[in-house]
Amino acid sequence: MSVLATSVDPSSEQYAANRADLLGKIAAVDAEHATAVAGGGAKYVDRHHDRGKLTVRERIELLVDPGTPFLELSPLAAWGTDFTVGASVVTGIGVVNGVECVINGSDPTVRGGASNPWTLKKTLRANQIALENRLPVIGLVESGGADLPTQKEIFIPGGQIFRDLTRLSAAGIPTIALVFGNSTAGGAYIPGMSDYVVMVKERAKVFLAGPPLVKMATGEDSDDESLGGADLHARESGLADYLAQDEQDAIRIGRRIVGRLNWRKRGPEPVTLSPAPPLYDEDELLGIVPTDLKVPFDPREVIGRIVDGSDFDEFKPLYGSSLVTGWATLHGYPIGILANARGVLFSEEAQKAAQFIQLANRASTPLVFLQNTTGYMVGAEYERGGIIKHGALMINAVSNSRVPHLTVVMGASYGAGNYGMCGRAYGPRFLFTWPNAKSAVMGPAQLAGVLTIVGRQAAQARGQDFDEDGAAQMAALVEGQIEEQSLAPLLSGMLYDDGVIDPRDTRTVLGIALSAVHSAPVDGADGYGVFRL
Repeated sequence: MSVLATSVDPSSEQYAANRADLLGKIAAVDAEHATAVAGGGAKYVDRHHDRGKLTVRERIELLVDPGTPFLELSPLAAWGTDFTVGASVVTGIGVVNGVECVINGSDPTVRGGASNPWTLKKTLRANQIALENRLPVIGLVESGGADLPTQKEIFIPGGQIFRDLTRLSAAGIPTIALVFGNSTAGGAYIPGMSDYVVMVKERAKVFLAGPPLVKMATGEDSDDESLGGADLHARESGLADYLAQDEQDAIRIGRRIVGRLNWRKRGPEPVTLSPAPPLYDEDELLGIVPTDLKVPFDPREVIGRIVDGSDFDEFKPLYGSSLVTGWATLHGYPIGILANARGVLFSEEAQKAAQFIQLANRASTPLVFLQNTTGYMVGAEYERGGIIKHGALMINAVSNSRVPHLTVVMGASYGAGNYGMCGRAYGPRFLFTWPNAKSAVMGPAQLAGVLTIVGRQAAQARGQDFDEDGAAQMAALVEGQIEEQSLAPLLSGMLYDDGVIDPRDTRTVLGIALSAVHSAPVDGADGYGVFRL
């Protein structure tokens, strides 16, 4: 066995400082998560309960198998906007009757579950995960429809939700709608386009137009129940496949439906069902990452705390040492790992990465990217050495790799290093961020400095004096702005990741993600684009 050693000293001052800093960031993220969990707040939760209804998270808790984890996705969606954190919908992966499913639940305590632009983005991301990983979709439906003041941002792109449901079904991926309340207007097509539909008696209301609109359009008088109640759809229209007596009954029926799917994973099984845990305490991850992201750290210390038995076969350890590559298993699943060691990617690292990615594809082995990069090296010497073509080589390999990619941003994610290490634009199956992480085109100080240099050169070209004091004030302003825009909660709020996670949960989160991706076949690429060698 190639067991990783460790040099972490939990008694050191630096370790204590790192730990305190990261715990503070985790606490701040936890507070935002608590806001999402609270939904519309105590007043609206109480009102919902008084009506005899369960909250969306209570519904999910009853739906998933007892004692199994629920991996919530994008819980900070809409953070930093005028909308409620969480975007009035809960999405995630849970085990239902032994089957891993994507669950999408409207939160009716937030503006009646109305969909805003971030609800749409979050729902589309959940559907994408279901399609890529071949996971059945269960919708817990109770929504007042589109948030009308922002309808221009929802109506046209929102049609993709219905397209996704039909494409999932066409791909043989079951879609199940459990309708607990309103599902009106465009929302009526959610049960309409689902494979299985369960409606709660005297609660579900599904129609293209409610009584007021019907009155305006046709002059017809009607009420909710006669127009689109659950009993009508179960007995007359045929839209409802099952009529549930109450919410608990609907969830019971939903679980039975999943149990009858005869669902099978298509990816390979874990190489062992009893993997050895890491030799080192995951709690020590808090003291490993420096408070200053400009200070590098050894990613082997992270790898040793997340992979099975801390066993890691390093590939090319003496070449391109700023990038650590190698093989391991995680919760029994074979993986290849690419992890930044000193932030900067040189030509050697790029070439090493491209070869390693090809090997992983040849072996049909998923790849885990552990990001902490400032980007590719710049300067005359490196330009002459071919840094552009070598960086392009690595990005080409990442772009055309077909094995599942999982990305964790542990620290910095700047410049084209974000691309080469499989950032959001490169389609990782899942991407998670640690609370200390930052991402931008470059570091805030570097960006502000570049603007100052450009401004000084422009003034000289015009033959004007350069205002150094004004430039310093502007640089400070820009640096603060970029710093704020590069923080993990803001980026997560924009759905540039699938969630900000506690570093101590990394092994568990990656394990759930790996199990999910193995619901689909795991095959490597047949070919790549033209490599500039």
